[in-house]
Amino acid sequence: MFETQSGRAISAGGPTLVAVTEPAAAAAATEIPTQVPPQGSRGPDPDGQALPDGTGVSEGPGGSVAPESILRRQAQRESAARTYARSLPIVPVRARGLTIEGADGRRYLDCLSGAGTLALGHNHPVVLEAIRRVLDSGAPLHVLDLATPVKDAFTTELFANLPPALAADARIQFCGPAGTDAVEAALKLVRTATGRPGLLAFTGAYHGMTAGALDASGGAPGVRVTRLPYPQDLRCPFGVGGPEGAELSARWTENLLDDPKGGVPAPAGMIVEPVQGEGGVIPAPDGWLRRMRAITAARGIPLIADEVQTGVGRTGAFWGVDHAGVVPDVMVLSKAIGGSLPLAVIVYRAGLDVWAPGAHAGTFRGNQLAMAAGTATLAFVRENRLAERAAVLGERMLAALRGLACGHPCIGEVRGRGLMIGIELVDPDTGAAAPSLAAGVRQECLDRGLIVELGGRHGAVVRLLPPLTLTDEQAAAVLDRLADAIPAAARRTH
Repeated sequence: MFETQSGRAISAGGPTLVAVTEPAAAAAATEIPTQVPPQGSRGPDPDGQALPDGTGVSEGPGGSVAPESILRRQAQRESAARTYARSLPIVPVRARGLTIEGADGRRYLDCLSGAGTLALGHNHPVVLEAIRRVLDSGAPLHVLDLATPVKDAFTTELFANLPPALAADARIQFCGPAGTDAVEAALKLVRTATGRPGLLAFTGAYHGMTAGALDASGGAPGVRVTRLPYPQDLRCPFGVGGPEGAELSARWTENLLDDPKGGVPAPAGMIVEPVQGEGGVIPAPDGWLRRMRAITAARGIPLIADEVQTGVGRTGAFWGVDHAGVVPDVMVLSKAIGGSLPLAVIVYRAGLDVWAPGAHAGTFRGNQLAMAAGTATLAFVRENRLAERAAVLGERMLAALRGLACGHPCIGEVRGRGLMIGIELVDPDTGAAAPSLAAGVRQECLDRGLIVELGGRHGAVVRLLPPLTLTDEQAAAVLDRLADAIPAAARRTH
């Protein structure tokens, strides 16, 4: 049973979460409070330490921040393309670890973590210190792609954490500061190296918002990429799920590539997410991923692993491909590698390094502060074995949520890996995706001081991406609020 903050017991189908202890070094260095804010709490941090002071925040009469005015001006001035601001109408002014404080004084547990960017949570001490050191050193902050000690330290730490078989003969390309640009670089690289234009991608994929990345994503409006079935259980394209569904997916891929009438000439590469994030938190089966590696290797097709969201310990291994023991030809990295600041790279086999100088460039590929923050983050995750911590804690949370699902038929499936967790909401009568219910759960969570987001088909999957520094008590608080929010949303929806 899982004992939550409210004293409720949630069946977890396994040992209590209290048996999981945070590594001593991690606990000491993160300075995360041993308590969490109660639902809808206001005021100082419960461990007696003040959150950062919110310098630069505009204030209303009497010194109080006026969040309504800020939100109104945002709605008037910003593009209709804004997303998170619509479902999370808060104005963050301070943050530390898992906690965000809004301008209205309310405090929230942040299980969005900058869409997975904040591996160590908000304003982690080692990240702030790394940034301060660069600022205080007088080093240049903008250097294009020139060599610097900061860049050298980042590259060295990154290579130390790569799959050894890749690191032994790898090259790194610093890209524009967003993951989608790194995807573009990876696609250009394999097309240049192979001389082929085609690409293999998967249903449900998400690789970014630029034109090439969107082409490879599941929602592409004009398909110029061969789409392959990604295995899953709840909505298996073959109607069987499990190992049989994964085997059928692999056989479909082999047959399509080898069929002279299949309409798919040898492609430039295959791009795959070890866990589909925006697609609904769907982990790739290890055996299936190994089959994709074998299929591509046998046919001379470079395999690209999109680790933008799965990298740096998120899934319970340092990289998502590590679970299957797969070594890709190209890895696309962003989000957590910048330690909360914009940074994106691709790492690839030296044999693919055939493009000319300037073939893929960008003005802001030399972000020194992000490299320093990234070096600190990578080292902290490695030294404190936070990937292993995420594996154990994530499995306990998944077990607790599956126990919760037994009493709520509106939960169609709980899935994930490590601290990358998804809860798919369904119509209990038909099993169809229930996006309205999912949106209701998100709102009920926000009302209870918990930030979550949605993803998956039809936006029916509630997603959790807490920082890897999550404590046992914080995990219990997150589950406690979810356990309240799901039935509350179900009552309001029906």
